[in-house]
Formats: sequence, C-alpha cells, structure tokens
Amino acid sequence: MVQKIKVLFLDRDGTINQDTGSYIATREQLQLIDRADEAIALARSAGFRIVIVSNQAGIARGIATVEQVEEVNRYLNELLSQKNAGFDRCYYCPFHPEYPHPEYDRYVDFRKPATGMVEQAIDEFFSEGLTVDRGASFFIGDKMLDVECGMRAGLRSVLVRTGHNEEALCLSRNIIPEYVADDLYKAVTEYILVTS
Repeated sequence: MVQKIKVLFLDRDGTINQDTGSYIATREQLQLIDRADEAIALARSAGFRIVIVSNQAGIARGIATVEQVEEVNRYLNELLSQKNAGFDRCYYCPFHPEYPHPEYDRYVDFRKPATGMVEQAIDEFFSEGLTVDRGASFFIGDKMLDVECGMRAGLRSVLVRTGHNEEALCLSRNIIPEYVADDLYKAVTEYILVTS
C-alpha cells in the first residue's frame, strides 16, 4: 500500500541561512537565520518530510564548485541535525541561462521557477512507495521564483521576508503566495502548523 506523505520544500539561501549577497562556498560563510532550525524541527515533528530545493548557478558561473556546494549542504545538515531538523533530501540546480555550460545546460528545467527539482523529489519518494500529497505540502522561500515554483508544482506557497523579501515584487507580478511571514519560524508556527 502506498503511503501518503506531506513535504516542506524549502529554499536554502535567505530562507534557512543568511543570504550574504554572494555565493556561499565554505562552511564559515554559512550562518543560520535565527530559529530556522527550530522551525524545521517543529515541522518534522508534525510529520513533514524536509526537502531543500536551491538554485546554485554559481557553479555554472565558475564562482563555486559542485564539491563546495555539496560540502556546504552537508554542513547545513549537520547544523540542523543538532536540533533534530535535518533534511530528507537536498537538490540544487547548477544551471544559469547566461552562462552556457555543456554539463549543466541539461538542468534548464530544474532552475526555479521551473519545477524539475520538486518533481524529482516527488518521483524519488514515489519510488520508495511514498506519495506526496501536494495539497498538504508547502514550498517556502524568500523570492518570487520560489512562490512561482511552488504554485506551478501544485504546492502551497509561503513567502518569507528574510533574504530578498520580494513581497512587493510578487504583488506587482500577481504571483501571490498563500501566506507571507517574517521568517521561517513564524511561517511554520503561525501558519503551516495551524492550517495543516
């Protein structure tokens, strides 16, 4: 029998950790946003699977290597795991439309707001006998493209005001999140745990 699960899809930079304005290539550059780990722990304890979905075009641009991005992601999981907030899956897209690269151009459909990373996660859960309940799953990020990605994938989109805080841009483009929160902790405690 297939088991239904709910997933919290999370952007990384500006949502979980501070967006420094440049690509995060080392452990030292990674700083969690206040209470982000607590938020993820609360979502996990409420039954959500945690999936990180991140554009990392610094790879195509030659600013960061695949190894650096994966090391930062490993370190992030170590930090989160200290609060029982580790993630189940982590996806990143190395592609950038302005920096063609023979190895990364095949990931064009993975760059948010395209839904390739979300669909890959859903497919991989399915291969393990788990069906993602899209109507009970959320996508949280700090940019309009996160909101749009969530909407395109049939998820419930939430925008946080940390990082880029593109609330005004969302309104101007009529890409309206279901909820706007000051940060990930408030998104989880004031909305997601209340409505799910």
